[in-house]
Amino acid sequence: MSTLATLAHGIPTLVADGKDNPLADFSDTPVWVSLIKVVIIFVYLLISTLIVIWFERRVIGRMQQRPGPNRNGPFGLLQSLADGMKSMLKEDVRPANADKFVFTLAPLITATMCFVSFSIMPIGGVVNLFGHRTPLQLTDTPVAVLLVLAVAGVGIYGIVLAGWSSGSTYPLIGGLRASAQMISYEIAMGLSLVAVFLYSGSMSTSQIVGAQANLWFIIPAFFSFFVYVVTMVGETNRLPFDLAEGEGEIVGGYFTEYSGMRFAMFFLGEYINMFTVAGLATTMFLGGPLAPPGISAINNGMFNEGWWGLLWFTIKLWLFMFMFVWLRGSLPRVRYDQFMKFGWKFLIPATLGWVVLVAFFRGAQNGWFGTGGVTILGRTFPVASLFIVGVIAVAALLLGWWWDGRVEAREARAAQGPPAIVDPFAGGHPVPPLPGQTVQEPSYAAAVESSAASPKETVRG
Repeated sequence: MSTLATLAHGIPTLVADGKDNPLADFSDTPVWVSLIKVVIIFVYLLISTLIVIWFERRVIGRMQQRPGPNRNGPFGLLQSLADGMKSMLKEDVRPANADKFVFTLAPLITATMCFVSFSIMPIGGVVNLFGHRTPLQLTDTPVAVLLVLAVAGVGIYGIVLAGWSSGSTYPLIGGLRASAQMISYEIAMGLSLVAVFLYSGSMSTSQIVGAQANLWFIIPAFFSFFVYVVTMVGETNRLPFDLAEGEGEIVGGYFTEYSGMRFAMFFLGEYINMFTVAGLATTMFLGGPLAPPGISAINNGMFNEGWWGLLWFTIKLWLFMFMFVWLRGSLPRVRYDQFMKFGWKFLIPATLGWVVLVAFFRGAQNGWFGTGGVTILGRTFPVASLFIVGVIAVAALLLGWWWDGRVEAREARAAQGPPAIVDPFAGGHPVPPLPGQTVQEPSYAAAVESSAASPKETVRG
């Protein structure tokens, strides 16, 4: 048996008796209504993609003091549509050494996986669709967020196969670089979401949105939000992290040999992936379709119900899209080794430490480490829990100071540079001096005298 509960002023969930993992209620959603929602999501993403391409070119044009697209349609709004038609009519060239099947399969994988991720995100409240009460969400599972991460992992196959199937060196290098980059930053992305799971107590997207009715998770999980924003830019291969497309190094990346509609599929997949990671950030940290706190309190949450949620979700989504465009127009491309070092040596260890800290903090709130304690901001924390959290915080601070000292010492040694006067025979073998260095001449004369004074054996041929 199950009962219908309402979370977050209009976000309905189907709560199973005796279980603590409520899911969205699809009991009044027949299959044909689900198919209509599939079409709605597909059209929503396609129209958003056409708009964001125009939006990106116009905003960057303003940032660079140029008009941007302004010929096709009013304000150039039809420029994206014209570019899409051009890709459809353009000659489709395939290299002679390419694997025909895999060469076509790779862009299809990249373009379709991003649509699947959007199916578990609630983009609105419960609406009346053709006489049926149904949430603006295609489906929901107890591990919905893990489904998004799994689908993102499958999308990497499209990039790897595109580089390998082209039968060319530079696409292969671009595919390897892109896959290594995406796999590395998916680890930090997954770890950044663990804190949200701890705060909400669920991996269901509808339950996570409902848990943010009073406080968006961007505030208590601020460090996770920072890590997620960095990783989502690296995951989508956008500037300043578009290292897989470094034209000066590897021509054009994994899709160098692609043209026509195959190239357009990669282009579409990149922008849909931007909306996917932005939608996940909205769901996990900004309350999904919930109205902002001030508006949410009006008329007992009237603006959280029905189609209003689609408006708030879209506004939050486009804030992230503007951030993508702003980064592209402002920052230069970073170096590949610096980017990978930042991911493996800072983001992943720091996120692991943050997850442990959040786990202890949540344990302190729930009283896992004893009873009786100190009341802070209306909540009682056991003394033992506060002591453990304090020890971890001090240890992390001391570790950070020690690490900074090592980095400063290493940078100081590197800043000293090579010596101005060198002895080319100091190591026993003559070594030519570097530019700007002076050879120590007396050492050379001493080396000659010592070699003349030493006994030699004469070998006659």
